Amino acid sequence: MSTPALTAKVPAAWTALLSTAQLGLVMGWFTLIQIVLPEHMVAVDPEHKEASLAIVFAVGAAVSMVSNVVFGALSDRTTGRFGRRRPWIAIGAVSGAGALVLLSVQQSVWTMALGWSLVQLTFNAAFASTVAVVPDRVPEWQRGRVLAWAGVAQAVGPLLGGLVVALVVTGLVPSYLALAGLLLVTVLPFAARTGEEPVPPSREPFVLRTFLAGLWVNPRKYPDFGWAWLTRFLLNLSTSMGTGYLLYYLRDAVGYERLFPGHGADEGVLILMAIYTVAGIAPTLLAGWLSDRLGRRRAVISVAAVLSSTAAILLAFASGWSMVIVAAVILGAGTGAFLAVDQALLTQVLPTETDRGKDLGVLNIASAGPQVLAPVLAAPLVTSTGGYPLMYGITAAVAIAGGLLVWKIRSVP
Repeated sequence: MSTPALTAKVPAAWTALLSTAQLGLVMGWFTLIQIVLPEHMVAVDPEHKEASLAIVFAVGAAVSMVSNVVFGALSDRTTGRFGRRRPWIAIGAVSGAGALVLLSVQQSVWTMALGWSLVQLTFNAAFASTVAVVPDRVPEWQRGRVLAWAGVAQAVGPLLGGLVVALVVTGLVPSYLALAGLLLVTVLPFAARTGEEPVPPSREPFVLRTFLAGLWVNPRKYPDFGWAWLTRFLLNLSTSMGTGYLLYYLRDAVGYERLFPGHGADEGVLILMAIYTVAGIAPTLLAGWLSDRLGRRRAVISVAAVLSSTAAILLAFASGWSMVIVAAVILGAGTGAFLAVDQALLTQVLPTETDRGKDLGVLNIASAGPQVLAPVLAAPLVTSTGGYPLMYGITAAVAIAGGLLVWKIRSVP
C-alpha cells in the first residue's frame, strides 16, 4: 500500500539541521582522505607511503560501497518508537567518533586499513539514513531547495575541515579528536530532531536470503532507476578524473612552482579548492530553487554537465594559471548545480516507498565507485603521449555522456 503524498513543507530549521549533519559527515570523510590519512601514513610507512595509502583507501572504498546499501536497507526495516532512520543516525555518529579515536593511534598499514574501514562502516550507517530521511519527510516540490542547502554543506565541508586541521589544531591525534568532536555536534542534533513517527513492529520475519536478494535493483524492471544510476556515475567519474591529478597537473603541466618561486603546488591545490567551493555556492542554491520552481530536474543536470565539460576542455588546453582559475570557477558552478538537483531527481525514481534507504544506498555506489575507478582510468592517460590534454578531453566526453543520458529518464521532467 502506498503512503499519502507529502504536502507539508519542512521548516527552515529542519533543513539547517540536515545540512549541518551532512556537513559534519562530509567534513570528516574528505579531511581524512585529503589531509589526515596521508600525514598519518607518512608517520607509519614513509618509504612506501603512496602504495600503502592506496591499500588503505582501496579497502575502505570496498567497505563503503557495501555498507551504504546494507545500512540503508536495515534502516528501511527498523521498527520501534524512535523511528526508522533516527537510531542509525545516532549510532553511526557515536560509533564513528569512536572509530576516529581508534584510528588515531594505529601504527601499521593493516591496522590503519582496519581503522579506516570502521570509519567507513560507521559513517555510512549515519549517512545512508540521513539521505533516506529526505524522501520520508520532504515533499517533491521542495526537495530541490532543501537538497541545495545540503549540497552547499557538502561542498563547504572539505574546505572547513582542512582549515580546522591546518589552523585550529596541531598534530595528528588532535586532528582526529577534533573531527570526532565535530561529528558529534553536527550529526546528533539532527538525529534528535528528525521528527520521525514511531514505526509499528513488522509482521514479516527477517530472512537473511530474502534481505540479501533485495539489495539488487533490476534496471530492466526499473529503467529510470538504472539511467539515474548511470548518469550519476558518469558525472561523478568526470569530476573525480578532473580533480584527482590536480597536484601533479599544476606541478608538471602548468609549472606552478616555476611561476611562483618558493610556493609548492600543494598551495595551488588549496587555492583552487577554495575557489571551486565558493564558486559553487550560488549556482547550487539557484539550481535547487529553479528546479523546484520549474518542476524540471533533467535540464539543470544537462547544464551542469556542459559546465563541467567546459572546465575540463579549458584544463586540457590551459597555458597559464589564470586559465586554470577560470576552469575552477566553471567546474565549481557545474558541480554545485549537479549536487543540488541530482539528489532531488534520485528521490523521484526510487522503485518502492518501503525500500528507500536501500535504493538510495545503491545509488550512492555511483558516487563512491568513481573515486576508486578514476585513478585507474586517468593514470595511463596522463602517462601516455596524449598526456593531460587527452585525459581532460576524455573527462569532458564523460561529462557530456552523463548530461545526455539523463534524458533517458522518463518519469521526471
